[in-house]
Amino acid sequence: MLISWQHFPYFAIPSVLLWALGAYYSFREKKKLTATFTLLGIALFFAFICGLWISLERPPLRTMGETRLWYSFFLPVAGIIIWSRWKYRWILSFSTVMALVFICVNLFKPEIHNTTLMPALQSPWFAPHVIVYMFCYALFGAALAVALYLLFAKNKRDDENIWSMLDNLVYVGLSFMTIGMLFGALWAKEAWGHYWAWDPKETWAGITWLSFLVYIHYRQLSRNAFRSKVSIFLIIISFCCLQMCWWGINYLPSAQGKSVHTYNMK
Repeated sequence: MLISWQHFPYFAIPSVLLWALGAYYSFREKKKLTATFTLLGIALFFAFICGLWISLERPPLRTMGETRLWYSFFLPVAGIIIWSRWKYRWILSFSTVMALVFICVNLFKPEIHNTTLMPALQSPWFAPHVIVYMFCYALFGAALAVALYLLFAKNKRDDENIWSMLDNLVYVGLSFMTIGMLFGALWAKEAWGHYWAWDPKETWAGITWLSFLVYIHYRQLSRNAFRSKVSIFLIIISFCCLQMCWWGINYLPSAQGKSVHTYNMK
C-alpha cells in the first residue's frame, strides 16, 4: 500500500502522543521511558516520511507543507538530543508542542501536489540542501526557546549552564546552516549556472547567517548581565530573519514572479 497525505493522521497523532509521553516521563525523571517513547515517536513519524517519499517518487521537499513535515520531524530529534546532553526536562515539552503546531497546520492544509519535480529540483544537491536546513531550523527554534526562558525565567541559579546550552545550539545550528548554504550553492550552479545571484531567498539566507554569526562574535566580547540580555535579543532578531528566509520571502513583492525559490508556493 502506498502512503499518501490521507494516511498522515494515522502516523502523526500516535507520534505526538508518544512524544507527549516522553515529555511526561522526563519530568518524572524516568530516563529509559523518556528515551523509548520519544524515539518510538520519531521512528513512526520518519516511517511516514519514507513512505511518502516512495509513493511520490521524489523527496517530499517541494512545498511548504512538505518542509513543515520535516520541521515537525526534526523538532523532537533536536529535543531528545538536547535532553540527552543537558537534561533540561522542559525542552521535550517545547519540541512536542511546536511539532504539534506544525502538524496541525499540515492536517488542515496538506498542500498535495503531483509527483513531478521541475527540472531545477531534480539536482542531487536539492534534497540534502533542504534537509540540512530543516535540521538547523529546528536547532534555532530550540535556541529561541532557551533565549525566551533566559529572558523571562525568575530562577537564574543555573544561568551559566543554560547559556552554555544556548551557545552550543547556535554553534551547531550555524554549522549546519553553513553546510546547507554550500549545498544550495552547488545546487544553484547546476540548476541555474551560478553559485549565488542575490535572489531574495539567497539574500535573506545571507542575512540570517550573518545575524547568527553576529551573536556568536558578540558572545565572545563579554558575558556580563547587560551584554547577555542584548545577546537574547540578537537571538530573537536572528530567528525573525530565519522566518523571513523560510517562508516570508514568498510574500515579498520583489519575489513575485522573479524569485526562482517561489516554486514551493505553486
